[in-house]
Amino acid sequence: MRILVASTNPSLVDLIRRSLERFHFEWESVDNGFDAFQRLVSTRYDLMLLEFDLPRMMALEVLRRLHSLEHFAVPPAIILTLSEQEREQIESEHLSRVEVVARPVAIREFVTKVQQILNQRIRLACLGGGTGLFTLLSGLKTISGTSLTSIVSASDDGGSTGKLRDMFGILPPGDIRRSLVALSTAPDLLNELMQFRFTRGEELKGHNVGNLLLTALAEMRGSMTHAVKSLSEILNIQGEVVPVTESINTLKAELENGVVIEGEHRIDLFEGCDPNLRIKRLWQEPATSANPDAIQALYNARFIILGPGDLYTSVISNLIVGGIAEAVTSSRAKKIYVCNVMTKPGETTGFEVSDHVREIVRYLKKDCLDYIICSSTSFSTASLELYAQKGQVPVIEKSENVLGKLTKAEIIWADVASDSILVRHDSLKLAGELKKIFEHETAIS
Repeated sequence: MRILVASTNPSLVDLIRRSLERFHFEWESVDNGFDAFQRLVSTRYDLMLLEFDLPRMMALEVLRRLHSLEHFAVPPAIILTLSEQEREQIESEHLSRVEVVARPVAIREFVTKVQQILNQRIRLACLGGGTGLFTLLSGLKTISGTSLTSIVSASDDGGSTGKLRDMFGILPPGDIRRSLVALSTAPDLLNELMQFRFTRGEELKGHNVGNLLLTALAEMRGSMTHAVKSLSEILNIQGEVVPVTESINTLKAELENGVVIEGEHRIDLFEGCDPNLRIKRLWQEPATSANPDAIQALYNARFIILGPGDLYTSVISNLIVGGIAEAVTSSRAKKIYVCNVMTKPGETTGFEVSDHVREIVRYLKKDCLDYIICSSTSFSTASLELYAQKGQVPVIEKSENVLGKLTKAEIIWADVASDSILVRHDSLKLAGELKKIFEHETAIS
């Protein structure tokens, strides 16, 4: 594999060289855009690493000229930026196979990205939380040739997670822990330990070992983001886990009757409220901004997958984080929404597929969905009766015409659920349907 590095910073060039030397790549370096362009048109490279603000010819101009050449195979590129404005300028060009990496460079993540590109892995960004995200990731990691980033909601305030959040002033660790375990390649015993919950002991009862480990690492490393990266190495995860924001917040929902419910846990349970009332508005206090790593993952993804999971508390709670909805709609990635299998009392009582899609589009502020996966799984009478007692029914759609007016997305009805004591998505069935989409889009691109 041959790499061209174009940078005016000798220290940066040396850092890149040292970080990649153990992989025995062939590589060359130049210190200006003109020489980079000349090398690229005369020599075959598998990857180019370009500093944004190169002398004699800026990185974007190098790429424009390369793409204007007839019958020329432009190699994939990584552009190193110093500002959000530079990243936005790159994205506005809509150039294919261009990744953006913000400086200063995090070496482990940088090396991973280089390997992903050279190995032509399909980059997936999954946006959600709760057991739905765990199910999705568990299935996706069985698909070879993919690179996974789990962007995790950060509004959970119930149980062990809520207690640790309030006690230590950290991001809630629960959903983060689930994603780490879903992507872990560590021995089974370690994963079981991560999920173990104490059932006795006055101070420990109800707490989860994985939550406590994340809390300890956040104290040691100074933030939950750094804690996640440290535990990712311990568990040797297959991908990345990124909290959607680095700010602690309280999720709030206003109902149709004007009542406001505070806290993700209370919204999830719809405590003391008529479950037939719909949520009129969802927001966070204080307002939060997106984790830069989450924004980068969305822009660099080939596919963005929303859901499955509770519509408001797991999916839309991510979309209301400042910058996330804009990144989803602006990204060149194909967007896939995985609709829930069953309704949920309060959050989605009486919802059909079109109701879910209408809310997703409303919070995205634009219909940018390309695919919507809905469950066509048949359930036993016993399962349906059990769920009916809890006020839950399968999510269906009575009018395909309504869906067609809401979105341009292709609607896929498929057997993606399991019929057991718990009716939910089946991780392998869902991964199989998603793999079909990946293969189709790869074939036509």
